[in-house]
Amino acid sequence: MDYSTSPIPDTPAPPPAASPVSGKAVRPGDRIFLGLSRGSGIALLVIMAAIAAFLTYRSVLAISGDKSNFFTTLDWNATGTEPRFGIAVLAFGTVVSSLIAMLLAVPVAVGIALFISHYAPRRLASPLGYVIDLLAAVPSIVYGLWGALFLVPRLGGLYGWLNDYLGWTGIFSYGNGAARSLFTVGILLAIMILPIVTSVSREVFLQVPRMHEEAALALGATRWEVIRMSVLPFGRSGVISASMLGLGRALGETMAVATVLSPSFLISASLLDPGGGTFAQNIASKFSEADTFGQDALIASGLVLFVITLLVNGAARLIIARRKEYSGASA
Repeated sequence: MDYSTSPIPDTPAPPPAASPVSGKAVRPGDRIFLGLSRGSGIALLVIMAAIAAFLTYRSVLAISGDKSNFFTTLDWNATGTEPRFGIAVLAFGTVVSSLIAMLLAVPVAVGIALFISHYAPRRLASPLGYVIDLLAAVPSIVYGLWGALFLVPRLGGLYGWLNDYLGWTGIFSYGNGAARSLFTVGILLAIMILPIVTSVSREVFLQVPRMHEEAALALGATRWEVIRMSVLPFGRSGVISASMLGLGRALGETMAVATVLSPSFLISASLLDPGGGTFAQNIASKFSEADTFGQDALIASGLVLFVITLLVNGAARLIIARRKEYSGASA
């Protein structure tokens, strides 16, 4: 029998290698995606470490040449024969203006998000959502110009009202000066972070399981009771995340603050008195005229802002982790 013309059976292709974790076959595309994802994560950590190392090195050079206390000095003269500079005013102004922005923006943003997701009719909810999203695309300098030319001249009445009814606290005492204060900065920052907090909160509220809301309605709950018992607990972690995103922008905002604020290195008990400063505003206003040592001093203040931002985000992660089991996300 002649076997020379008999067909040779095809050799079967080797099966894909099995994953050591799940035991399932791993395709080449999965390996590539895993490598790219892992490499991206490592690259991000390397970049963050490089930024921290650069800021730390330049900050050590500046702080070692500072003739005063870097953390308590109420002055910024890094270009003098005896450099004296400190971050007390900058840290106070940054934290206070950001807290004012959060107190004003977060309740309003959550209310708008609830209105769009659970109250407004569809024909109104979609255009309103688009308008809110477009506000996030407005450049910072435009907000700053609007604040300086429109907002500041019209805050005298509000400042007078606060002085009449709350001036006895000392926090809202007003001496009829220009409304270029930390409170004005807080109002402007609240308007700027409102779209971010609203958009993220709205998307979180729209992800609430429909079964939860229908179950509450079946038990006779009103619409507000449904929101209080089903929507808000489920979306609490998302609202916290949205608030931290807004706080991150408020802490690092530069041009809008520099346009509105009348900077001075004084800490006033009243939020309505002109003056104060923030880290980002001080860096933007003094970097162009600073020498090498002055730039190192500004970088040192930037390192403090970098650490504050990391602490805020770390605290937010801890809050979300502790409240995750109560958020309803696992349901």
